[in-house]
Amino acid sequence: MATALLTHADCLTHETPPGHPEQVARLEHVLHALARLDLVRVTAPLAAEDDILRAHPATYLADLRRALPTEGRRALDADTWMSAGSLDAAFRAVGAAVRAVDMVLAGDVKNAFCATRPPGHHAETDTPMGFCLFGTAALAAKHALDHHGLKRVAVVDFDVHHGNGTQDLLWDERRALVISSHQMPLWPGSGNSDDDGAYDNVMNLPLRPETGGDEMRQIYQTQAFARLRAFKPELIILSAGFDAHREDPLAQLNWKTDDFRWLTGELCLIAQELCQGRIVSTLEGGYDLNALADAAKAHVEELIKAAT
Repeated sequence: MATALLTHADCLTHETPPGHPEQVARLEHVLHALARLDLVRVTAPLAAEDDILRAHPATYLADLRRALPTEGRRALDADTWMSAGSLDAAFRAVGAAVRAVDMVLAGDVKNAFCATRPPGHHAETDTPMGFCLFGTAALAAKHALDHHGLKRVAVVDFDVHHGNGTQDLLWDERRALVISSHQMPLWPGSGNSDDDGAYDNVMNLPLRPETGGDEMRQIYQTQAFARLRAFKPELIILSAGFDAHREDPLAQLNWKTDDFRWLTGELCLIAQELCQGRIVSTLEGGYDLNALADAAKAHVEELIKAAT
């Protein structure tokens, strides 16, 4: 078995203003870091419109299409921008995640990493925000549930910011478990530990500023992993943000690259125990370019290790 890498050049055409942290160079650095790894390299397809409409309403998609500039850039809010290539990039991000689910569930590969942008876990049902347009991880989960007929899918989000969009899109989905660890207080200000979903299907793990890897490992071992085992997912989807790294400029957690390596390895072991090792990971945040590249490489190396 092998690990798939899904990406597309369209994801480099989503342009933000100079100095914006969610920049084209993020994906360039990640792809450069992964260039020599032994991966099944797959060109990400465009998502079908139906893939988007599994969780977002048609009115929302129409609003984004109307907002798409033909040239230059347009602000959707203070942080979230669109350029002429943004919708194609976002459709590729969802397409990558959907195709990765198809490949993993078919047994074509053991696991997969989607190196795409814009990120997705802040996009709510009808609101773009936090650099995100579509809820990529949530849409991948819905595809696995609705198209493939899985009974239980878990989403684990270790981005430093709370995955408010994923929580919103899957709040009423009893077949999905959403686990999010994130710094608190920090934007977007959501993710309290008592936000537990319509069916007790959300687990938020707020972390204090300056939390390091040792405390993170303890919290995952004593809380998140036990919840995963109790849920018994048939597929695990990872919102792989690397902005909890100590070098990241947008937050104040103190994880090191080896902490991301450890967490990925442990999640792979749990996936092997519960669901034949089936993991689909999609890139979220990470804004120090070198730290992002190093941590993403460590993450994918653990996926490769688990697949062999």
